Amino acid sequence: MTAKKSILVIEDEEGVRERLIRMLVFEGYAAEGPANGREGIERAWSVQPDLVICDLMMPGINGFGVCRVLRDDPRTAATPVLVLTALTAPSDRERTHGLGATAYVTKPFRALTLMTAVRRCLGQDAPVQRPNPT
Repeated sequence: MTAKKSILVIEDEEGVRERLIRMLVFEGYAAEGPANGREGIERAWSVQPDLVICDLMMPGINGFGVCRVLRDDPRTAATPVLVLTALTAPSDRERTHGLGATAYVTKPFRALTLMTAVRRCLGQDAPVQRPNPT
């Protein structure tokens, strides 16, 4: 049996963070969630997750800073980062990709959209399976 892929969810809104973690665990991933950028960076360095999902608008070190720090450190330079944010301006999307983000999903999000992006970031191109409502 293969080990579960680990995902670190860096999100300051507790309800959103808990919802994301529940969704990811339901989909078969190991997930945990620090509440801010500083904790997220330190946790990413220590556990070296398979994927980081990061909000942009957080107090202290925001998501832009998290992306920059993770990319500049050899322990996390190759870790995919999926940005999950309410910011919808093309300039924000371009800025995050310039900082090395792998994917960009806007809030509010659909679970299928997010899980498709997660799978792509992890190199799991199989579509998310949903039960047939018959």
